[in-house]
Amino acid sequence: MEIEASIQELEDAIGYTFQDKKHLLTAMTHKSYVNEKTIGRYESYERYEFLGDAILEFVVSKYLFIHYNNMPEGKLSKLRSSLVCEFTLSKIARELHFGDHARFSKGEKQTGGANRDSILCDLFESVLGAIYLDGGMKPAQEYVHRLLLQDIEHKQRFHDAKSSLQEYAQKHKLTLEYELLSEEGPDHDKKFTVRLLLGGKEMTQKTAHSKKAAQQYAAFEVMETLQKKREKCRFHGLGILGKFYTVRQGWGTSPA
Repeated sequence: MEIEASIQELEDAIGYTFQDKKHLLTAMTHKSYVNEKTIGRYESYERYEFLGDAILEFVVSKYLFIHYNNMPEGKLSKLRSSLVCEFTLSKIARELHFGDHARFSKGEKQTGGANRDSILCDLFESVLGAIYLDGGMKPAQEYVHRLLLQDIEHKQRFHDAKSSLQEYAQKHKLTLEYELLSEEGPDHDKKFTVRLLLGGKEMTQKTAHSKKAAQQYAAFEVMETLQKKREKCRFHGLGILGKFYTVRQGWGTSPA
């Protein structure tokens, strides 16, 4: 893709137009590309990511402090962690196709660098650093608010899904298993399909770019369905027996 077209697509995706396009190019340049070119005029995104990381923590902390004014410090820290974690940020960066626009060495790209969670997380933060350097704090805050600080409760439930489901299984003495069904695709674009079994029953199958991600999506779907069943049981006065019966019977299999 031509650099000009790539920059335009990126700006459209993030909702910000750079005055100095070099900031965005640097934010999208992996160190492998710099090493491959062996020319001093290229700079990797690492310093931008360092700056963006600090800005991100400040912006999220300030937002939570203001909008969750009755929440104690410990819960605020946990909520912030669920928002700025690698999984959440990489998911957003992937949806924005940052990996498709980033500049990598040939080898890094062939081995899946453009789809690696850690790199996508770095790209989210490096773009934030680039926006700050180009336009100051106002557009930097808008970037975070628009892309990250929407539907916070949903993001927190997603982040906590595996641990919450583990607690649920232990509470109701149910076995919980994640079984890898398949691994397909070239190294740079692997797809993993995992099925989740609760109490020996298959609850769902999910496919994602990593086993960890597939497990997370599966756990989230099951927890969301359990919550709906819990509310339904409560509405009909079934209480805990209704919840337990629902899981034991198996409430259906969700295809990937």
